[in-house]
Amino acid sequence: MTVIGTDRGSLRRELDDGRNVVIEWGALSDTGHRRERNEDSLIATPALFAVADGMGGHEAGDRASSAIVTGLSHLSEDFTGRQLYDALVSASREVEEISAQAHGQSGSTITGVAFSAEHDDVGWLVFNIGDSRVYAYYDLALRQITRDHSVVQDLIDSGQLAPEDAEIHPARNSITRAVGFNMDPRPDLWHIGLAWPLRLLVCSDGLTKELHDSEIEQVLSEHPGAFEAARELVTRALEHGGRDNVSVIVVDTEVETAENAAEESH
Repeated sequence: MTVIGTDRGSLRRELDDGRNVVIEWGALSDTGHRRERNEDSLIATPALFAVADGMGGHEAGDRASSAIVTGLSHLSEDFTGRQLYDALVSASREVEEISAQAHGQSGSTITGVAFSAEHDDVGWLVFNIGDSRVYAYYDLALRQITRDHSVVQDLIDSGQLAPEDAEIHPARNSITRAVGFNMDPRPDLWHIGLAWPLRLLVCSDGLTKELHDSEIEQVLSEHPGAFEAARELVTRALEHGGRDNVSVIVVDTEVETAENAAEESH
């Protein structure tokens, strides 16, 4: 696996209206109990927070996820959806080369968030390809932002499969979109406005295979620190079986008014 950035950190950004946005994050990954290697890769930098879940034997999945986060690491702060797509296209070419070298097929999912203060819609850009996920926790409730690109999700959407039966379906590990496999790496995009306090969770499916949304919500509500919340989520995924690599990034957003900042400085 590849980790770009730091496992925990914080930053402050001043907005045009004088307010400060304070961002804190915690990031962790574990191989799990059943996999020989960790094919997930993470990036946790002031520019973006993302998880790539690689697929492919003989280390090809590890190399594929690494190629994607490395490509994304060159993006500057406040990048656009077009710049993100161009970076994924470039990474996809590298993944195809990795597949050719491995004499097989490799690829990766990718999901993440990036804060943008350059335009009128200040807030978070959320992006996704595959079945890793981004959740938002605010107003004491957990909300899944991304939609899985998977066979079981398509069956659920069409009414052919009940959500509670997804984990036992024979096609539960089959995804319909990825970076690699000669697919167009065009991500789904969402925008989350500047609501606060806001907690975002970026995770591979190694977490959501083991924990129901209700337990994820409980952990996010009970652990105020971003790193502590991320560590508890990984710990619980391992306790529930750890059947896959599990990767988690928790990102907290607070907004300070000029008055709040002045009060805290005294």
